[in-house]
Amino acid sequence: MNLTLNNNHAPRKNGPRIAALTLGALGIVFGDIGTSPLYALRECFLGPHAMKTSAYNVIGIVSMIFWSLVLIISIKYMLFVLRADNRGEGGILALMTLLTRDRKSESKLQMTIVGLALLGAAMLFGDGMITPAISVLSAVEGLNVATTVLKPWVVPIISIVILLALFFFQHRGTARIGYIFGPILLVWFIIIGLLGIIAISEAPEILAAVNPFHAVDFFFGNKIHAFAVMGIMFLALTGGEALYADMGHFGKSPIRISWFCLVLPSLLLNYFGQGAHLLKYPSEIKNLFYQLAPSWALYPMVALATIATAIASQAVISGAFSLSRQAVQLGFLPRLAVRHTSDEKIGQVYVPTVNWVLLVGTISIILGFRESGNLAAAYGIANSATMSITTILTAIAALMIWKIKPPVVILVSSFFFLLDMLFFGSNAVKIMSGGWVTLIIALVVLIVMITWQHGRAILRKNFEDASLDIHMFVNDIKERKPPRVPGIAVFLTGNASGTPRTLLHNYKHNKILHEYIILLSIQTEEIPYVPASERSEINEIGLGMYRIKLKYGFSEDPDIPEALMNIELGNIRFEPMKTTYFLGRETLLISGKSKMMRWRKKLFAFLSHNAFDATGFFRLPPNRVIELGLQVEL
Repeated sequence: MNLTLNNNHAPRKNGPRIAALTLGALGIVFGDIGTSPLYALRECFLGPHAMKTSAYNVIGIVSMIFWSLVLIISIKYMLFVLRADNRGEGGILALMTLLTRDRKSESKLQMTIVGLALLGAAMLFGDGMITPAISVLSAVEGLNVATTVLKPWVVPIISIVILLALFFFQHRGTARIGYIFGPILLVWFIIIGLLGIIAISEAPEILAAVNPFHAVDFFFGNKIHAFAVMGIMFLALTGGEALYADMGHFGKSPIRISWFCLVLPSLLLNYFGQGAHLLKYPSEIKNLFYQLAPSWALYPMVALATIATAIASQAVISGAFSLSRQAVQLGFLPRLAVRHTSDEKIGQVYVPTVNWVLLVGTISIILGFRESGNLAAAYGIANSATMSITTILTAIAALMIWKIKPPVVILVSSFFFLLDMLFFGSNAVKIMSGGWVTLIIALVVLIVMITWQHGRAILRKNFEDASLDIHMFVNDIKERKPPRVPGIAVFLTGNASGTPRTLLHNYKHNKILHEYIILLSIQTEEIPYVPASERSEINEIGLGMYRIKLKYGFSEDPDIPEALMNIELGNIRFEPMKTTYFLGRETLLISGKSKMMRWRKKLFAFLSHNAFDATGFFRLPPNRVIELGLQVEL
């Protein structure tokens, strides 16, 4: 089975277009992992599990970073995980829908896949708050190399101002941001690579770290201490999962080209350069990254690093937008306002609610931790957990979709899963030192998603149980022959078989019916995009009544008026001024009938009350919408 599909949403693979997307991907996707040299190696020698700066330890840790980048990012993600796209869309939820598309919803395998995917998605939301905080703080702290005047509160304040500017800029869209940030990151990677080359030339013995023996010898030589340091060293790998989630913004080819041609070489050169500097000057650990720059370039480097780290936050922010949108369409989050920011790439979206939640969370974390070194303890748990889940789901895809022989899948996936679990275990050591923050954020997001899904399922079942059979309604109309007024009435319903309660209420109170009645339901398919030719499914009921089902992918936003305008239904034309939309506004009554816990019912009611307005979500003309109040027991 071919996992990719050429459609109108995919960019044409011509030279100029690929080059533009590659530059944009550079500015969006690789900022996080690209700015890890600011703190990753330094924290291995400064943190709570600091190693001595001996040649043995320096070469060993640099060797572990080298082979981790090669094995996990270059091989696992770039060559394998990016293959697991759902018709161009990436991310753990897209992978989930790919694996569950043709399987029974109640099967144990499907429930396990969904549970793992939701846990991974929740972890990524937690990571979306930590990444901007640690990235920007670590860059601004470079000012402390030149002066201590800015400690201890001015540095966090500067970081907050920078992040405010970044989050307020999000509404411009990832395409524009990418094309602005791309050239800046291009300069960043070139400079950090050059700084690395200069440092390596002064202590070329660091190149011995290319030999994997040094990584293995360091791990087994230091045992438990080395295991703890792996949790710090993992900072060099952050951003791996975000680049997978961002695949829908740019496509896999631009991401791979950026990585192998520029990002990976620059990162390796800089890490080797930092290692070489430590070999020559073992005591210069504080702000190690800035030690590579000549004194005259210190302030320009701090400025460039600050800009680069602000850009670094973009990868997780864009990934959070993509995941949120997919979660809404798949029924795991309440309706959210989604704004498209590109006419060429439908995956580029801006979600205001998610943007402001991330901003508030990030600022709170900065004020609580104040220094990037403190944040390092909280960082990595979510990312390593999600990486482990991605390995499991990709292995399932290899077995069931790519049809790779089981022994090969087991061998390869077991190797990567072992690496993932080593990193997760080493990060778990940091839970009491600050890692609990990420876990709490992830737990809150997971509870919200599960509660929303469960609550909607209960309401759907209640509606179905109380629903009047449509044929009984038709027979009643035949007998009573109520007045019919000109025009088209569209009743939105989640029940694709019974009679909508809004139709019954309207008929009961007004004693009339429209000339044409459309019972409209929206169905989200487990693919990112539904072709226009397969958008609608129409069934005639009789007496001018029709049941229409509109199908959308999980990466599409429903536009009901546009979809109806494209439907040919006899003499019916869905003219805007002759079409009226009837919606039900639910008032939830918390009762003891369902098995959901009372506090979860209250949470569901809160989420439902604050969901984005259905009129705007479905792009209905406000002056043609009638809302009918409905009381619903939960």
